[in-house]
This record gives sequence, C-alpha cells and structure tokens, in this order.
Amino acid sequence: MSNPFHKPKLPRRVVVTGMSGITSLGQDWATISAALRAGHTGIRRMDDYAKIDGLMTQLAGPVTDFSRPAHYSRKQTRSMGRVALMATHCTEVALQQAGLLDDVSIRDGRMGVAYGSCNGSTEATIDFGRLFAEQSTKAMTATTYVEMMSHTCAVNIGLFFGLKGRIIPTASACTSGSQGIGYAYEAIRYGMQDLMVAGGAEELCVAHSAVFDTLFAASLKNDTPDKTPRPFDRDRDGLVIGEGAGSLILEDLEHAQARGATILAEIVGYATNSDGAHITQPTAATMQVVMEQALADANLSPSAIGYVNAHGTATEHGDIAETSATNAVFGARMPISSLKSYFGHTLGACGALEAWHSIEMLNSDWYAPTANLDNLDARCGELDYITGTGRTLSNEFVMSNNFAFGGINASLIVAPAPS
Repeated sequence: MSNPFHKPKLPRRVVVTGMSGITSLGQDWATISAALRAGHTGIRRMDDYAKIDGLMTQLAGPVTDFSRPAHYSRKQTRSMGRVALMATHCTEVALQQAGLLDDVSIRDGRMGVAYGSCNGSTEATIDFGRLFAEQSTKAMTATTYVEMMSHTCAVNIGLFFGLKGRIIPTASACTSGSQGIGYAYEAIRYGMQDLMVAGGAEELCVAHSAVFDTLFAASLKNDTPDKTPRPFDRDRDGLVIGEGAGSLILEDLEHAQARGATILAEIVGYATNSDGAHITQPTAATMQVVMEQALADANLSPSAIGYVNAHGTATEHGDIAETSATNAVFGARMPISSLKSYFGHTLGACGALEAWHSIEMLNSDWYAPTANLDNLDARCGELDYITGTGRTLSNEFVMSNNFAFGGINASLIVAPAPS
C-alpha cells in the first residue's frame, strides 16, 4: 500500500468496488430486480397516518424487513437511530463486497466518508422537542442529539469502521445521496483520499409526508397504493415518501488494481449547481446546465449517454421542468425512466439508491420502466420513456440526476468497469 500522505498524479480515475442498499423491495439487486421486472412496487397504505388530523395522504414506501443486525452490540449502536443503523449496515455489506471490511489500511486516514440524509432519527427529534413542549429534559439522553443531527449517518459510519479520513456530510434534501457520491468522487479524483464511503439514507417519517401534503404535492390515491406515484403521467397526483439507504465504495483506479479488487463501474462525471430562483419550484434552465457540466467533466458529448435515470418524483412542476431540460440536452431519442415509481421518494437516500441501480442496470443491459406510466403528460419533454416490461440496451455511459428543494441540482455519469 502507498503512503497515505503521498501526492498522486492528478486527476485520478475513480471506480466503484462495493455497493449495497436497503429498500422497500429488498436489500440486494437480485431481489430488487425481480420485483422491478414483475412490476411490483414498495408503496403501501399506512393505516397509522389516518389518525393524524389534517393529513390527507396515507401512503409510503416502508422498509419492513430491517432491524438492528444481531452482531451489532448495544455499545456500538448507542449513538444510532434507525437511519444511521441502515446507513452503517449497508456500508458494511458494501465494504465486504469490496474486500475491505477487514483491511486495516482503511483505518489509516486513506478512507473518508461522504454521506447524506435530510435529518436524523424521528424518535430522537421527538425526545428533543419535549424540552420545549414540556419544559423538561427527562426524555433526553447523552446520545439524543447525535441520533437527531443531520450528519448522524456520516459520523456513525466513520466511528463504526474506525475511518480517519475526511467526513463530508451532505444534508441537501433530494440531492444528499448524489452529492455524497459526487463529493467522494472529487475527493479521490483530486488526490485528497484514496477511498471513500459514499451515499445517503433516510428513515420513514410522517413529517416528510406532511411537508408535501401541505404543499398539495403528495399523492392521495390511498385506496390504490399500487397505482401511485405516477411520474410523467397526465393522471399523476403527487409523490409518495419512502425510506432506505445506499452505500457505494469509491476508490482510486490504481489503488483498486494494485490490491486486485473487483471493479464494478467507474464514475466518470459529476456536477452540481443551484437555481438561485425559487425554494420549491425547479428551473429547467439550470437543470440543463448541470447535465451539460457533468458531460463536460466526463469529456463526453450528449450522444455518448445511453440512458437517463430521472429524478421523476411525480409532481407537476418537477416532471415538466426535468423532462424539458433533459430533452434540451439529449433530444427526443433519450431512454429515460424513474425508479421513484417503485420506491417512492426516499429523499436523502434516493441519489445513492438510483446511482447503485443505474450501475446494476448498466452492467445487466436491462433498464427498468417507469411504473404506472400509462398516459404521458403532453407537457413533458419529448423523450423515449421506458414503459411496459423494461428495455434491453447495451450502453457505455448512463446518467443519474437528482433535483432538490432550494433548487439544488446534481448529475452523475457512470461507465462500466475499465477493461
């Protein structure tokens, strides 16, 4: 292994050597892919939501098969709520796939963490809130704040695995996960780290559903959860909140080759910008710019991209702006689909999960359709919307996009493993 403080030749190539995630449709690609191919979604009616006065939506995409892993001790997890537990566990699986879990070299400062979520765990937030509501600290413990803070995932991952590199928390709503991957890519590309844990996570919280409910942007198809959300469809009525976590292990190409790692993909381009306009309504012009910036970072022309994994939330303004921007960059020929039609909007996790799934689809030459897209909204940009049973495509490069509250935009470009 090289000196952790050496000055590498720049810029470096950045590859993916481990991937894992937790979703409402499973925790491995074989299970998730089977569900996608069968047209199954993870959206469910949440009966408990009916008791909340004023809340109209009763839909979510919950993860029902995750609990604290048995080999995690209470001491190891005392500072973790559910969101940090999910983030840590899928990071462990990704490190195992990368062949790095028991490698002491990751603990010498060469590996850092870039990881995002909108906020920490709900239970801890409630306990902290009682300080104000009840004028009492009785619900608080020494770890309440650590479980609640927005960088709880990044910090707990670093502590659990003894990582001593830089910590980059990304709390940027729907771009938290994609920015986590992007900043990790940049840290390696420009010689700040040799390896990075990258990704994002979010635990299900009814408050997230309530936010979009108050904006009249949450789906109300409570009696037909399998028919919503409906990205790009003229009959859409809003998004559905989900939960999950996704972790990627990013590594300098030469470092990965030197240790004989199996390389899964290469990150070749990244860009992020902001609209500077409206807090909740997206701007197509700056969405277009971020895609063009990612292409420039990758030194690629638009014609090189063979598929776009859309943000695709099933909100009117978002769908129209995003697809108009995508058409402006790529034209009508671009195949596109939205995975949020299956998992709902997993907020801080979506960028990481969609990047993971984009890589899996790239490597398998099969691309999932958008679920529930029956009647395209004529106001959406002219594109090749994947529907039905999906699409077999052989691609060299694919793009994954995410767009967040505050007008934050992020675009990633991935390629197969270098030959």
